[in-house]
Amino acid sequence: MSIKVNPLGDRILVKPQEKPNTSEGGIFLPETAGAGSPHWGKVMRCGPGKQLDNGSTRTLTVKEGDTIIFGEYAGTKVKVGVDEMLFMREEDVMAIAE
Repeated sequence: MSIKVNPLGDRILVKPQEKPNTSEGGIFLPETAGAGSPHWGKVMRCGPGKQLDNGSTRTLTVKEGDTIIFGEYAGTKVKVGVDEMLFMREEDVMAIAE
């Protein structure tokens, strides 16, 4: 059974990307080496946008397929099928990587 998850409001569904365990130079990095550093992920689904006080909806800056950078404690972990995903608000996103 396949589940389709659609975030509400300004929330997005993000699939975290694995941290490399070696540096670009080939040096092994222990798990604690990247503690506290920003994390990367791919936006899988987006909500319709943020509801403003005047009743209008502001569309999101991020879109499906974007690679984003977010903080270590951003989002709420959920399991969708066999994948670990994160629900987070757009304001938790620090940058969109190009």
